[in-house]
Amino acid sequence: MEAEIERRNIELIEFRLVEDENKKPKIEGHAAVFNKLSEPMWGFREKISPGAFKNSIASDDVRALFNHDPNYVLGRNKAKTLTLEEDEKGLFIKIDPPDAQWARDLQESIRRGDISQMSFGFVTIKDSWEYKKEGKGETIRTLEEVKLYDVSPVTYPAYPSTTVKVRDYLSAMKEAEGKTDGLRPPEKVDKERLELYKRKIDIAEK
Repeated sequence: MEAEIERRNIELIEFRLVEDENKKPKIEGHAAVFNKLSEPMWGFREKISPGAFKNSIASDDVRALFNHDPNYVLGRNKAKTLTLEEDEKGLFIKIDPPDAQWARDLQESIRRGDISQMSFGFVTIKDSWEYKKEGKGETIRTLEEVKLYDVSPVTYPAYPSTTVKVRDYLSAMKEAEGKTDGLRPPEKVDKERLELYKRKIDIAEK
């Protein structure tokens, strides 16, 4: 089965418009922050490990889009109109937007604060899970390596698309039930919550 693209959203607390030496506008900021726990998702929370984007930045063809729409390309790393790099905080991006009316409108919306969220699309290459111990704490998923597809300022953040990972999580819980290392699997309420979300967003296991 082909890997499914997941999307995550982040508030653009450091997203900003700047001008280069030629007074040309740039959009820059962090599209992802390392080691920051997400809001609860389907009974678990998520964080991104430093280095998760490193290989993808070096080898993949990544776009900056508006609202994930391929008809509105803000930049592309292969064209040197999108810069991606990891720093100590997270995934830093700089976009050289086109001289088009829709792009100028977007810049004004960011400047006014009307658009203040970013979403990035990826496929997981490697992740790890930390499960609740003795019914305490939280279940945490850590993204250790991902293949990045796009970064996108968005008007409305999309509901996180985690079809494949919800199935993986359920499978991992089933596997954990058979372990005898003293660790309890996530509690039954988490399973019920996951099943409820699966029905709610119409996810069918394959």
